[in-house]
Amino acid sequence: MIDWDTIETVFLDMDGTLLDLNFDNHFWCEFVPQRYAEKNGLTLSESKRELVPRFKAMEGKIEWYCLDHWSRELDLDIADLKSEISGLIALLPHVVEFLESVRARGKRLVLVTNAHRDSLGLKMERTALNRFFDQIICAHDFGIPKEDARFWSRLNEIEPFQAEMTVMADDSLAVLRSAERYGIRYCVAVLKPDSKQPARVASDLLAINDFRELMD
Repeated sequence: MIDWDTIETVFLDMDGTLLDLNFDNHFWCEFVPQRYAEKNGLTLSESKRELVPRFKAMEGKIEWYCLDHWSRELDLDIADLKSEISGLIALLPHVVEFLESVRARGKRLVLVTNAHRDSLGLKMERTALNRFFDQIICAHDFGIPKEDARFWSRLNEIEPFQAEMTVMADDSLAVLRSAERYGIRYCVAVLKPDSKQPARVASDLLAINDFRELMD
């Protein structure tokens, strides 16, 4: 699947790739609407009807991932709400074994996430995954998400890499298409980002259900 002898750099997404997306799906689809309903005297159904299109309108934009943006928009402390249910933060299967395998191969390992710094900090605190990475890149520092073609050039300025000698794993097809257009050789789609949901249908990209498949 991957010719590891030709690889120098491994870029990995966080949510839905290393961490179970069930946390974020539950947070945005259930927990935030419930708290918004309580604050504004709405039923849960009314709250969801109001929030879902507002969330949808921000998909693919840096604001979608920005906790400060949603704290202002919803008049809720989103970072504090995430902390309240941080016990749901969990690793996806075989993540640690894969990270150890990549380190043992001597590859440069970089976390590349759209997540807000507050969310990133909370999740690293809960999982201690930061110990595996040579570098952690947050798209908020660039002001543009990974879906944006400009992201990869900016990334290359501060984390130089040879695209043809690089692996990028992510659960977002939009992100992977962007990376593919930039020339990254191996763009790996994670098909089961949420442990509570069925696996997605494989795309024409290299696709895995879990990281054990990349270690074989």
